[in-house]
Amino acid sequence: MSDIERWLAANDQYLATALGWLRERLERLAGGEKPAALLAKEKEVAHAVDPEPPKQRSLLDRMLRSEPKPAQPAKALPPVRDEPRRPNAAATEKAAIPATMIEAEAEGEPPALVLLSHRLGLSEFERHTLLLCAAMELDTRIAGLCARAQGETGRTYPTFALALTLFDQPAWDVMSPERPLRYWRLVEINQPGAQPLVTSALKADERIVSYLKGLNYLDDRLVPLLMAPVPDKGALPPSQARVADTLVGQLQRAQKGAPLPVFQLLGADSEVKRTVANEVASRLGLTLYRLPAEALPQQTGDLETFVRLWQRESMLLPIALYIDATQLDRGASAHASGLRRLLTRGMGVTFFDTREPWPELGRGSVMVDVAKPTPSEQHAAWREALGESAEEHPSRLAGQFNFNYLAIRAIAGAALASPDPQGALGERLWMGCLRHARPALDQLAQPLEPKATWQDLELPATENKLLQQISDQVKSRLAVYDGWGFRERMNRGLGISVLFAG
Repeated sequence: MSDIERWLAANDQYLATALGWLRERLERLAGGEKPAALLAKEKEVAHAVDPEPPKQRSLLDRMLRSEPKPAQPAKALPPVRDEPRRPNAAATEKAAIPATMIEAEAEGEPPALVLLSHRLGLSEFERHTLLLCAAMELDTRIAGLCARAQGETGRTYPTFALALTLFDQPAWDVMSPERPLRYWRLVEINQPGAQPLVTSALKADERIVSYLKGLNYLDDRLVPLLMAPVPDKGALPPSQARVADTLVGQLQRAQKGAPLPVFQLLGADSEVKRTVANEVASRLGLTLYRLPAEALPQQTGDLETFVRLWQRESMLLPIALYIDATQLDRGASAHASGLRRLLTRGMGVTFFDTREPWPELGRGSVMVDVAKPTPSEQHAAWREALGESAEEHPSRLAGQFNFNYLAIRAIAGAALASPDPQGALGERLWMGCLRHARPALDQLAQPLEPKATWQDLELPATENKLLQQISDQVKSRLAVYDGWGFRERMNRGLGISVLFAG
């Protein structure tokens, strides 16, 4: 049996024991019995309000119906502590927490309910309340017990009122929207009309119930907005690997618990930036999901739901977010405002793909330039992709085109796989490069299809020789700039300029 199978078996056993303990408490409450700790608390409250309180009024009933008192200085509520239980007189009761549950919660690989509580900050009382809500999906007997425990046949569902009466160490702030059960959307509340919140039906979130059973998957409310994980594209060229090393180092040095910065990946090649981000995520053991900025919800409520769900998922799953804003009009788009609000929140490991920096994001972001491979790296990539058929093609292609590794591998693979004769490989490579580069060039200039050849030129020998020299200079510029080292010594443009006069 593998480690995962052993953990799943132990998790199932823990849930079975916890459900049995929960049924016992519900049965005791339905039969009129109450836990010793709750009885002691009721007596304490009753003595403070009425020396001879009615016997049938519960703690919650007294809290809701107690007579008004003179104004007293406000007292801070004691912090909710998730303390381990110690043996006491109540531990001998039939409904005391079983020792097997306590032992499982203290193990190095605790069950899913305890893991969830640690990661999302639930107190012991909130953990038991979540168990009560999830039990509705795990045990068909719980609905009837809830109705009996609440004294109404129609209340076949958990409520905050039931949890406050059922469990030890009840805390009223469990209903606060700032506490984990509501903040992280762990429970759904059905509150029709003017029904009080405390008696409204509670339902455990489907994703959370699956997590408690050991099924850990991305929330299906996020799936339609996200693109599939970016596949591994192979090794990065050295210049991009250095960028990845820097990002990994910054993330590893980030203070635990502190908000992580948003990494603004600047540059024109989104494919290169996605590859670098995927490399960083892979080294950290994360799965990278891509979110087009145009897919962000525009309504404030929907956007807040997305943010909360992603934040919750980033604490339950090893995931990272890649936001693609290359096509976003940051000035006029309605999505830009929502994107700014999203990027100022703690979203875990987040990469932001943009051509130009967004300085308004402030100190919570880090700007990183990500460029295509250098010409020498492209030359090496062409030679590797073409293998034995490389000949002089890498120098010619790397000197004329500026592609990333993925494009180079794709063009070389298509040219080598063509059934044309080997002698036409250079032509196939050249045409493949033109087809790949043309969509971007068409946005800047009008393409001209040449029809004349060298043989069609009617020029004096001197002028014809000059044109041949210009052509040779363009073909050989990679050797001059990189082979002879002029690229490192020149700080001006490296293009070829020709002045035609006359």
